[in-house]
Amino acid sequence: MAAAIGVADRSIEVVVGNEHGLHARPAARLVGLLNGFDATVTLTDLDTGKGPVDAGSLSMVATLNAQQGHRVRVGASGPQAAEVLAAVEELAAQDFGDVRAEARAAAPLAGGSGLDIAIGPAVLADVSVDVSGYVAGDNEADRLDEAVRAAAAELHELRANSPEHGGIFDAHLALLDDHAVLDDVRAAISRGDSAPTAWTQAYDELAARFEGLDDAYQRERAQDVRSVRDRVLRALAGSAQPSASAPAGAAAGILVTPELDAATAAVLDATRFAGVAVRAAGTTGHGVIVARSRGIPLMTGIGDVDVPAGAVVAFDARTGTFEVAPDEQQVRATIAERIGERERAVAEAESPATTRDGRTIDVLVNVGVVQDAVEARGADGSGLVRTEVLFGDRRTAPTVDEQVAAYRAIAGALGNKPITIRTWDIGGDKPLPFLPQDKEPNPFLGERGLRVFRRRPELLRDQLQAVRRIAAETPVHLMFPMVTTADEVAWALELLGPRDGLEVGIMVEVPAAALRVATLAKDLDFVSIGTNDLTQYTTAADRTNAAVAPLADGLDPAVLQLIDHVTRNAGVRVAVCGDLASDPQAAVLLAALGVTELSAVGPQVPLVKARLRQADLSEVDTATALAARDAAQVRGLL
Repeated sequence: MAAAIGVADRSIEVVVGNEHGLHARPAARLVGLLNGFDATVTLTDLDTGKGPVDAGSLSMVATLNAQQGHRVRVGASGPQAAEVLAAVEELAAQDFGDVRAEARAAAPLAGGSGLDIAIGPAVLADVSVDVSGYVAGDNEADRLDEAVRAAAAELHELRANSPEHGGIFDAHLALLDDHAVLDDVRAAISRGDSAPTAWTQAYDELAARFEGLDDAYQRERAQDVRSVRDRVLRALAGSAQPSASAPAGAAAGILVTPELDAATAAVLDATRFAGVAVRAAGTTGHGVIVARSRGIPLMTGIGDVDVPAGAVVAFDARTGTFEVAPDEQQVRATIAERIGERERAVAEAESPATTRDGRTIDVLVNVGVVQDAVEARGADGSGLVRTEVLFGDRRTAPTVDEQVAAYRAIAGALGNKPITIRTWDIGGDKPLPFLPQDKEPNPFLGERGLRVFRRRPELLRDQLQAVRRIAAETPVHLMFPMVTTADEVAWALELLGPRDGLEVGIMVEVPAAALRVATLAKDLDFVSIGTNDLTQYTTAADRTNAAVAPLADGLDPAVLQLIDHVTRNAGVRVAVCGDLASDPQAAVLLAALGVTELSAVGPQVPLVKARLRQADLSEVDTATALAARDAAQVRGLL
């Protein structure tokens, strides 16, 4: 049980700017910083009321679950209280040393194929630790300390060998040396528990605390806790860490594992493993992040399918299929096609996406940072500039001049092709540090997007001024997010003022907007369908929640019927900028439904364009897709 927290001598208030809040990596940096000061530091989340908690304990800091945009009171007592608060304030200004996912440079592939499909004999991960032969003695505390030191040495070696993922292993080291948890373990040992029993109980309880958090990204940090738990248990039991190599001389295998931890992903021999199949769902675990950064084919969420060791298995993450004893010849033919497809698509990326029946579809790139525009191959412009991401690392609102400079850089990187600037899309899971919001019981159904600015228009007014200025230099379109009513459209247009040739549109993200699109679009130039939110709101399923994520499928016929309704009734140009636009197969269906502009993630732009060039939209059976039983049947048709 944690010790009581005293009243701090002095305090400061900081705002969490990190994309995923104070999760394990930034929490580890904070804990590491505090170790250098003679002071006791606490954290209190002012937005949730949780705390104060011991800031020197990674588990306490991470499970405080302070999200992006939350205000946190940092209290300090002791001889160096003033100094430590100054250091924490500086670290917070740097987002606790965290790097936004959009800005991270991809690591070299290190042998991974980079494909979304793989085949090979199943190699079952031995993740359980057998401590049945452990014999407790009268020196359990010493044995635990020795095991912790051995585990730390292994993690330091992993960190040295994988510097691009050093932050992950720093977090593991901080979990290993978390004094709050270690105090509980040592207390249990003093009561007579063996070291493995005490260690397992403490870290299982910590993992359960992470899994009980309401943030999906934070829930997946329980994998890190279990990884640290098992590393120490293996040291106590004298067993080796699980092997990340298939037998020498064997065909490249498929690692089948309940969950993928970062250490395994970092040392996985990509020359002996064709891919990894993870039983657990989730796409933001540290192991998944590391594997993808190395170009290792990966599929998550295969479930409890029975996989005999050594049996040939295959998965196709594009179609969402995992098979035991597949048609090997067919799978290998598909792999060859995917390799050729990627090579041809990149070579022809600059050519227009003109279908076989003569329709040209604009394929643009989604931009969160300027580098997204720099790296885009073949994009016809940007169909979505996420301004809340572009300036999401700011603690103060950008000036009009700063916004103009950023938009100019994006346009320049894209050869001054048209860019579509979305106004601040905040709320829900996208807070802005420089625009704190009141806590809401259900933020996804609360003040999001344009709704936020009806009461506080100043920040939006500055942004609109910046958009008008850049529009005088280069082709720019403007769109407002999370619009539901005609009154909202009228208010936004009034705030914008004279358009002076600026094309203006809205996001269609809620079923109400899709159904009344003719009314909403009457004074607009285009609409852009945000399939991520439209899918979530239509199916009433949070796609980050593993329990209901399969329901949140953009190819659900109900979602497609809404898209069809929009293209038939909008009376203006219809674009799609959600994840569905990045799926080459879905792109063809969207185009056949009447969508004329698709905005995809950068790496998918060449593939989407290539698939559209192969398609004859007049031959696409849209009626069958719209009347399909479910998303799986639609995917089969594609």
